[in-house]
Amino acid sequence: MNVAIIGYGNIGKAVEQAVLAAPDMVLSDVFHHNDDLSRIKADVAILCVPTREVPEYAQICIKQGIATIDSFDIHTRIYELRKELSPLDIQHKTVSVIAAGWDPGSDSVVRALLLALAPQGITYTNFGPGRSMGHTVAAKAIEGVRDALSLTIPLGTGVHRRMVYVELEDGADIKRVEKLILKDDYFKYDETHVIAVPSVAVLNNVAHGVNLVRSGVSGTTHNQRFEFNMAINNPALTGQVMVACARAAVRMKEAGRFGAYTMIELAPIDLLPGNPEALIKELV
Repeated sequence: MNVAIIGYGNIGKAVEQAVLAAPDMVLSDVFHHNDDLSRIKADVAILCVPTREVPEYAQICIKQGIATIDSFDIHTRIYELRKELSPLDIQHKTVSVIAAGWDPGSDSVVRALLLALAPQGITYTNFGPGRSMGHTVAAKAIEGVRDALSLTIPLGTGVHRRMVYVELEDGADIKRVEKLILKDDYFKYDETHVIAVPSVAVLNNVAHGVNLVRSGVSGTTHNQRFEFNMAINNPALTGQVMVACARAAVRMKEAGRFGAYTMIELAPIDLLPGNPEALIKELV
């Protein structure tokens, strides 16, 4: 599979490492943020651009018949993006896998599986403590901010605190910056604290994690409890998930299953390299 990377920040570099380590992929090109995308020669393009720019870049690639993978992470808008891209994918006979990070993404698959195991009940997803890349990018985009770091602090039962450390541009007003951050979609639903610091670089850390808990009922049996934990390097895992989804997208395109999909719609075996029959024999 020939893979192109669009965007070469933390995620783009992590995707590059994952592609180079994959036994069934070749890195065809890396496009930086403002490069001309009319010359892409690849089976699949992995979009490592800020979430709010994903629709624009996806459409450029889809119109060239190139499969796309993104890590769009505004949960409340994922379904809307899927509805927007799917008709375009079908028209141009290609595939998009959207929201292909670890949350949304692989955590979504875990939540779906636990829902199947205990159809009645409640699931809590507790993030962190760690650096949220989407929230950090959103904070950096605020006028007056030179650099930013958004840390997610889990408070339990799916409730989180956002600690946003900002390094201000000369003359920027912290009160104005705080007001703009607090009304952004990334932050307005959580308890958020905005703190001005002399240097963000000395605080930066890409560690993150999740604790996902479901308590529920299997059939008529109560007190079923499931727990999933991980501590991760955020960009590295995001990049790896995107590369796995790129593999699935190419296979789905080859099978004529055109359209836009989320990770819970993918067959797990399509995420893996190797012969499907051998994988079934090994993993089942």
